[in-house]
Amino acid sequence: MYIPKYYQMHDYAEVKRFMKTYPFVTMVTVNEGQPIASHIPVMLEEREEALFLVGHLAKGNAQIQTLNNNNQVLVIFHGPHDYVSSSWYETEDVPTWDYQSVHIYGSSRIQSHDELIQALEKLLDDYEGHRENGATWERLSEQTKKQIHGIEGFEVKVTEIEAAYKLSQTRSENDKNHIVEQLRKIGNDNAITLAQEIKKYGL
Repeated sequence: MYIPKYYQMHDYAEVKRFMKTYPFVTMVTVNEGQPIASHIPVMLEEREEALFLVGHLAKGNAQIQTLNNNNQVLVIFHGPHDYVSSSWYETEDVPTWDYQSVHIYGSSRIQSHDELIQALEKLLDDYEGHRENGATWERLSEQTKKQIHGIEGFEVKVTEIEAAYKLSQTRSENDKNHIVEQLRKIGNDNAITLAQEIKKYGL
């Protein structure tokens, strides 16, 4: 990913926070010379002094065939983004698009059946454990648990991280304040979150 120096994020703790906040990713591999992508949630795990991404795909997904011992996997984490009008600047310039994105490169492997069960238990605990009568693994019927046979689990061991935080860092403080104000006026969740990030990192 091309990242001008002003937009590079090197704070490892912040990048991990970002990935945990936006766990719905685009995973890209190559299948017989053709790029192939899936849009899926993943979990972050730290073990063996390394970072891993854990997830699963339907067995009918052709990408499964590319994940066994593949050392060229790309996983893209998407954050808030929005159009920035140059009419919000003090002086004439071109408009742009502000965004946050993290690219993960790594090596993948297919999980064993037991590892898949453990990953599903953790996933359901994270998303269902706090809910009244949440659909955690231990609460599912044996009939429902049989659906596990329709998926394959995988993990990606992270070998490289690239993080781009393009948050109007090159604009003047007055411009950045005005951009934040105008994004807030747009009012949707994406624009409001982006405004918060610009205020946090750009001001």
